[in-house]
Amino acid sequence: FCTPCALKPCAMVREIIHVQVGQCGNQIGNIFWNTTCDEHHLDSLGKFEANKKVTTTHKKEESKENNDSSDTNPNPSKNANSSYDDILLDKIGVYYQCASDDNRRYTPRAVLVDLEPGTLDKIQSDSIGALFKPDNFIRGANGCANNWAKGRFTEGLEVIDEILDVVRHEAEQADCVQAFQMCHSLAGGTGSGLGTLILNRIREEYYDRMTCAFSVYPSPRMSDVVVEPYNTMLAVAELIECADQSFTIDNEALVRILTDNKVSTSAASGFGQYNELISYVMSGITSSLRFPGQLNGDLRKMSVNLVPFPRLHFFVVSQSPLLTVDRSSNYTKLTTAELTNSVMDRKSYYVNIDPENGKFLTASVIYRGRPEDITTFDVDKQIANLPFQSEYLGQFAEWIPNNFKYSLISVGAKGWDSNTNDVVTIPMSATFVANHTAIKDCFKLFMSKFKALYARKAFLHWYYEEGMDDDNFAEASLKINDLITEYQERGNLVVTGDDDDFDPDDIDDDDEDAILAKYSNKDNGGNAADNADVNVGGDDLDDDDELDFLDD
Repeated sequence: FCTPCALKPCAMVREIIHVQVGQCGNQIGNIFWNTTCDEHHLDSLGKFEANKKVTTTHKKEESKENNDSSDTNPNPSKNANSSYDDILLDKIGVYYQCASDDNRRYTPRAVLVDLEPGTLDKIQSDSIGALFKPDNFIRGANGCANNWAKGRFTEGLEVIDEILDVVRHEAEQADCVQAFQMCHSLAGGTGSGLGTLILNRIREEYYDRMTCAFSVYPSPRMSDVVVEPYNTMLAVAELIECADQSFTIDNEALVRILTDNKVSTSAASGFGQYNELISYVMSGITSSLRFPGQLNGDLRKMSVNLVPFPRLHFFVVSQSPLLTVDRSSNYTKLTTAELTNSVMDRKSYYVNIDPENGKFLTASVIYRGRPEDITTFDVDKQIANLPFQSEYLGQFAEWIPNNFKYSLISVGAKGWDSNTNDVVTIPMSATFVANHTAIKDCFKLFMSKFKALYARKAFLHWYYEEGMDDDNFAEASLKINDLITEYQERGNLVVTGDDDDFDPDDIDDDDEDAILAKYSNKDNGGNAADNADVNVGGDDLDDDDELDFLDD
């Protein structure tokens, strides 16, 4: 592992190795690396831009060079950097490795995979293509033809060893890998089939590390692949076992958010707009690993607090605020209450669910902003009042106490201001992650499509030709039906406090006296066991009595 800069003391970081698979996954990853470069002040070649002027959505700031007192870096350096630059470089090693100390050039810890060369060729020829290591581009030749089985059993197996070699090389270059992060789509063949194969192999080799998946689910109204239900069902069945965290994203929900809110994005149209929204959530979730704050967290803490049962790790996510084409709204500063209500609004969710059909098992909000803008007092007050607000009354699982967590990060998020056509800093923002039982509706939706196709045995011959049979579909279908049932049961669980529950006061005083007498007599060598109902005299026990005593 290379230190972020030769002029800067080494800071222990917990690295994340990013894997992007398939056409959708690589397009999302391309925008994601643009977002993280903007947050760490890196140019398209990965070079750090010192003392870069920062523009926020409600005021303009001069260079951070002469304004060090407003920022606090927990690991200050002895070089000439401003304190704000030191903050940006302090944990840059989470996603980046230093390629050159002389000019402060950084390369992402990324593995780019596709079984068709077109998408990777386009990324490599793009302005951001020089940011990546050439050896980390892994291409296939034949593609998957939207067939999960090809990516999982045939075409994927031809490149999986090469992929794992690159992943292993990146892991060896890291100091302490915390997680492997993947972005992919579940509709096609490469992202769903090869993506789950990679996660399974990573799970086997790095069993003590987190695996996170940002999965794009197909939308019924935006479907362009007829076998989407098959691919999605088979992929989700694998994600139940091979992922620790699965962030659910729905293209139809992204279209709704863009249309209703008139969100400002650097892309004029198309999937680039959706990918930009996804990149904001991906950046926000890992911001506590990359920047200092009043109350930090990480992926493992998030998993411990959000996953009450191993199989229930499918999350609902949202981001707020999203800059719009309306200039006046972008330059209106939010309060903590407005920010919290906005990020928790069902209209902000990246997946179409009805919160009334389930309950929040657990939830977490990652707030980003300066301490003078977002205080722990305001956040504590807002979080404490949430379960009692009318719109959330009864929507939190009563049997999980303190099931709402939060983090406070001192570095603001980035967004695209269409009025200035430039990247700006958002002074206050929030990323919401929730484990909501209504996510089962998303599973029910594609399962209904699957059953309609499977009942008529349509298109199955393409999967059978790759070595699959009916047992594979039956097993995957059973797994997802069990998952839906488990979400339903956990959402309907009610704590009644019946008398059947264990209570230490239920133990009779006579039983306590007998137990105390038994052990006190045993300590005294077996003398005077008059007050006990059992013989503890040691030598007087025969073999059968001794066995009965042990059983008792």
